[in-house]
Amino acid sequence: MATYEELHGKRVEVFDSEPTLNSSYEGQVWYNEATGTLKSLVLTKAWASSSILNTARIQLSGAVSSPNTASLALGGDTPPGVTGATEEYNGSGWSNGGSLSTARRLGAGAGTQTAALYFGGNPPGSGATTTEEYGGASWTSGGALPVAKGGLAGCGLQTAALAFGGSPPTRNTTEEYDGSSWTAGGTLSVAFEDAAGAGTQTAGLKFGGRGTPTQTTEKYNGSSWTTSGLMNTGRGYLGGAGIQTAALGYGGMTLPNTYQTATEEYDGTTWTTIPATMGTGIRQFGGTGATASAALAFGGESAGTATLGTTEEYNSSINAFTAAAWASAPSIGTGRYLGGYGITPTNASIIFGGQSTTSESKTEEYNGTSWAENPDMNTARSRINGFGTQTAAVTMGGRQVGVPPNVNMNNTELYDGSSWTNGPSYPLTVRGIGGAGTNAAGLAIAAWTGSPPGFTTCNDWNGSGWTAAEANLNTARGYVSGWGTQSDAGAAGGPPANTDYEEYNGSSWTTKTSLITATGGPSGGAAGFGGTPGAIKANGNGGTFSQQWNGTSWGTAPSRANTNYGGGMSGGNTAASGIVTGGYIYPSTGPATGSEEFTNVTETATAKTLTTS
Repeated sequence: MATYEELHGKRVEVFDSEPTLNSSYEGQVWYNEATGTLKSLVLTKAWASSSILNTARIQLSGAVSSPNTASLALGGDTPPGVTGATEEYNGSGWSNGGSLSTARRLGAGAGTQTAALYFGGNPPGSGATTTEEYGGASWTSGGALPVAKGGLAGCGLQTAALAFGGSPPTRNTTEEYDGSSWTAGGTLSVAFEDAAGAGTQTAGLKFGGRGTPTQTTEKYNGSSWTTSGLMNTGRGYLGGAGIQTAALGYGGMTLPNTYQTATEEYDGTTWTTIPATMGTGIRQFGGTGATASAALAFGGESAGTATLGTTEEYNSSINAFTAAAWASAPSIGTGRYLGGYGITPTNASIIFGGQSTTSESKTEEYNGTSWAENPDMNTARSRINGFGTQTAAVTMGGRQVGVPPNVNMNNTELYDGSSWTNGPSYPLTVRGIGGAGTNAAGLAIAAWTGSPPGFTTCNDWNGSGWTAAEANLNTARGYVSGWGTQSDAGAAGGPPANTDYEEYNGSSWTTKTSLITATGGPSGGAAGFGGTPGAIKANGNGGTFSQQWNGTSWGTAPSRANTNYGGGMSGGNTAASGIVTGGYIYPSTGPATGSEEFTNVTETATAKTLTTS
């Protein structure tokens, strides 16, 4: 009998503790002497939910340039109208790109995120010959297809693409694109529509679809098609990823009306159904993936849900992926909104002040497990924010409500973890000031008095007093989400409701790519945490939508469960984790006590213990 060393070229190593895992350990076996266990690092194959599309839709298409980090969502039906929306995926969320010149659905995509092709489709009512080329920002016209058709499949690059199948009528034709015009290619053995495609123009792959039989697989060599192994589950409206010799087929619908979660792998000859199944059975969705080890499924419809905006991500890796998500967290003792936050880190957060029926002075601290009440502020107020830590915090400005007269304030208070003391007055009598930094080097950003346009004013805190910052914001506003440090800060949103995002380097503010959705109505509280280059911002105006900054652009992030406004967020100086607390439950049920905690996507190599069972 062969030994492990003879089979794999390595002995079973013995360690007195767990090794630092990396790709070199894949498939290897080692013995942990301290725990008496035999371990190995093996591939994990799984689907996980990701961030939502900006525009929920069905009958859309996709294009991709690298596994799960640079995909495109193209066109589709919202319904009731056809859309030309283009969205770009950055590995964690979706941002809006340039719209198609001609809105349509059931087209096919090819190429990369910065050099894509979208062709055919229904605009609606008939097939289309339209071809459009994408340069990463906008679409321009390309050469027209020889015949008008929708429900077709495609693969390849912008300058070397394939279009095959489609309707009306159901077709077996193939067209090849050279970057400017289409010419006829080889004929499929089976006419079909709504199949999946993968590969390149000279090594293409077609599988599934609505034809006879529905399991049909065909391979293209640059001039002709040949049949190959049948899929195990015949289906149409499915997603595809990979290349001709290593592909992935997933989702779709089998007749008469069964929505599929099954995932199959293709090795160039045979299809194998794998244990990894999608979270939701869907059809008429967008599917992309440059390899069979990483794929996306986005939009579409499922049983009982006509239009989806959800995204699922597939990975085959030695690493276990945990998707970014919001989860219920412990409740605070006193329901309130528009209180003070902006404190780091997540498991040592603090909420102070805010409004219930009147302005509050209560302070509560979070230890990662529960909230506990601490000494009150000296002056009750709401519409405040802060910066620092749980044991060294600063808050400024605010508004007294329910204690006539309702007035804005210039009070500064300092917290040492056990009590509040009054500090020097803030230079402005205002509310809705954003904050960043520490109690020794803080930054107060913008402000609000109740009327547009708000303020551009920024002030530095040096641990004992306020001075004018080196620069003010470019856009006047209040209730901004502020994060980062005194010399490396971000400011997003705020009333008047806008999409402005600016970054500060200690000497000047620079306007960056805009938020996806305007946040910060006149009565809405800002909510955000993180630092540059990464941050999360939740809707402060009564929605569940949240969005994420990755250092270059804003993309969608997982939605929260609660539709409350005026809640505040605190967390670390990255977008890795944070907590949103309180708020006013929308539409009008009163101050909230609930909390939600955010954890960003994680990727961890985890060894498995080998047993005899």
